[in-house]
Amino acid sequence: VQIVESGGGLVQPGGSLRVSCEASGFTFSRFAMSWYRQAPGKERELLAVINSVGGSTVFANSVKGRFTISRDNAKNTVYLQMNSLKPEDTAVYYCNVVRSDYASYWGQGTQVTVSS
Repeated sequence: VQIVESGGGLVQPGGSLRVSCEASGFTFSRFAMSWYRQAPGKERELLAVINSVGGSTVFANSVKGRFTISRDNAKNTVYLQMNSLKPEDTAVYYCNVVRSDYASYWGQGTQVTVSS
């Protein structure tokens, strides 16, 4: 299993950014996918989950209404669209899958910095 996040960068407060996660090594369309983030000195935080077909999503209260999660099963890719970004959104953003054998896989993360 390989998971690769991309699309992070520096953005001004109030701006938008979309991060991507491309997965391989398993049947992508069978599994829910999740986005997490971890800021320095803080625990990793679950942000959003999307089911296998993209018809159901769940968001943490901290990002509800600002972030959306989507997936393209033809491209084995899940996206996190982040709008109205705040300095407190600065973190490393990670993608995760938990397979049916409960094995959990993470990517290397992509850094998002919100600063003027």
